[in-house]
Amino acid sequence: MNSRHVRAAAAIATTGVLAFALTACSTGDPGSCGDPVASGGASSTVTATGSLGDQPDIEFPTPLYSDGIQASTLIEGDGQPLQDGQWVGLQLTLLSGTDGSVVGTSSYDEGSPSQFEFGDLVIQGLQDGLECKTVGSRVAVTLPGEEAFPDGNVPQGMSADDSLVAVVDIISSVTSRAHGTILPSEAGVPSVVRAPDGRPGITLPTGDAPTDLRVSTLIAGDGDETVAEGDSVLVQYTGVLWEDGTVFESSWDTGEPLTLVASEDSTISGFAKAIIGRKVGSQVVAVLPPDEAYGEQGSAAIPANSTLVFVIDILAVQ
Repeated sequence: MNSRHVRAAAAIATTGVLAFALTACSTGDPGSCGDPVASGGASSTVTATGSLGDQPDIEFPTPLYSDGIQASTLIEGDGQPLQDGQWVGLQLTLLSGTDGSVVGTSSYDEGSPSQFEFGDLVIQGLQDGLECKTVGSRVAVTLPGEEAFPDGNVPQGMSADDSLVAVVDIISSVTSRAHGTILPSEAGVPSVVRAPDGRPGITLPTGDAPTDLRVSTLIAGDGDETVAEGDSVLVQYTGVLWEDGTVFESSWDTGEPLTLVASEDSTISGFAKAIIGRKVGSQVVAVLPPDEAYGEQGSAAIPANSTLVFVIDILAVQ
């Protein structure tokens, strides 16, 4: 058995392999967290030196065979545990257990981790190994080939008989939907129902559109931070036309929350006003008259002088 030293070089980062490993899906509310996957003889042999979030120097004896899914915490974080219903930022390296070769890495760019909704990875065993590990942790997950590639979809550079080794830095985690106290609906503003994954359904009131900006809080967020002007804010949102209820844009459809600057210079004024002063976790519904939206300019999906309705979940101040 030989010892193999592996340097996770940025030049060999492979987006395709990471897309294979990480796939976003919609999930429900976080539940209680246990310790579903324990450390074992394979994962405990993996070492990874370097600061959290930086490309690590990874060592383990090769060939490495993992007897089932194993997960060892190399750096213990003190943040929230990973569970369904969270939007997670990771830096990670995937390696072949047979020879230690790197088959994929994230960018390791500071402030730009790979982001996805935690709940359904293509490699289910990798998700199992990360579940309940805390933000700020570095985790080594090892999986036998039958757990890593149950459908035979093996990434380039590996075979179905190889074990997979993943070294994962958990950089951030926020809920993927609003969280807090649900408030009664206000008269005269659109009503909202929520699917189990948090996606809003919007029903417009009858009558003429308001001529001034209307903002109503649907969920009073229980986060610690409040959005200030100029903050970089992570949001989920759906926008519809008041005229006929047509959805013209939604982060729920793209599968990825939007990061924007809470400023009238950076986004349409009514959207910025709707989120400034709100606590993280809040959900608001905002009715924007044309002068608070796109006015006479419009866009490909928005006719000129349209009144817009947005339902916005404030996930984080970044």
